[in-house]
Amino acid sequence: MDFKDYYKILGLEPGADDKAVKAAYRKLARKYHPDVSKEKDAEDKFKEVAEAYEVLKSAEKRAEYDELRKYGQQGKPFEPPPGWQPRGNSGFTDEMGGGGDYSDFFESLFGGAGRSQRGPRNSSRRGQDVEMELALLLEETQTQDTKQIAFQLPQYSPNGQPLPAINKTLNVKIPPGVTNGERIRLKNQGAPGVGGGANGDLYLIIRLVQHPLFDVEASNLILTVPLAPWEAALGGSITVPTLTGKISLRIPANTQSGQRLRIKGKGLLTKSAEPGDMFALFKIVIPAQADEATRALWAQLAEQAAFNPRAQWSQ
Repeated sequence: MDFKDYYKILGLEPGADDKAVKAAYRKLARKYHPDVSKEKDAEDKFKEVAEAYEVLKSAEKRAEYDELRKYGQQGKPFEPPPGWQPRGNSGFTDEMGGGGDYSDFFESLFGGAGRSQRGPRNSSRRGQDVEMELALLLEETQTQDTKQIAFQLPQYSPNGQPLPAINKTLNVKIPPGVTNGERIRLKNQGAPGVGGGANGDLYLIIRLVQHPLFDVEASNLILTVPLAPWEAALGGSITVPTLTGKISLRIPANTQSGQRLRIKGKGLLTKSAEPGDMFALFKIVIPAQADEATRALWAQLAEQAAFNPRAQWSQ
């Protein structure tokens, strides 16, 4: 029975962290995978890499292995130190499937009895569920159109080892009334099952993109509408945007800054029959610059109106 230096097999130093172990395994597993590799003895090397990963990814098995490593040398006959006893399956996960996939060295360290006692392994496993965020414009929540999404699905070999991810695209119909943070399940669109197992599910986490014009309050929309002072004083009709197009809005005379006007049914779609509303929030603004003639008119208006907006302060 020859000693196996699992660190050298993965090209790592003994102090490598879990991230480095996983990265080294994935790189070598792709290189030696029997389905794609043209390397000589690729299958044997793939199994050796997988065995090394099986040990080094587990804190318990790695600690036990590190105790013995100082007594062995890669490729040389190995004799355990006096008094050493294997710890049975030591948290053994049997991710590689049948018992013949592991070396005698591995079996001497972690024991094979625990495996045979468990009986045959059912290799059929359901695929993983996958989550992804789906960013939606507010306009996209107002239609019944489909939206194409692209994502990656993890996949595993029958022995449980990671394989290159699957790139997938899907046309998704956005249900009406979706809200920010909502979780939508797409059955059987997750990672593929193993050994005939069912696919996992795909979960879309809705993220509504902040709109440059509209704020969202539940199913209602808030649109800040700038008004010139004369528009607020005299009233009239202006054109305002909605999520589905422009509409004409009647401004009441003597409209105050901060006043809100409800526009029924122009908010977000909901799961019920009634959509939300849109509220126009008025904000009075004045020109940033004015010439002498304009300033004279402002002065004339101030004198004629004799209006003090802070009169209530003295009460």
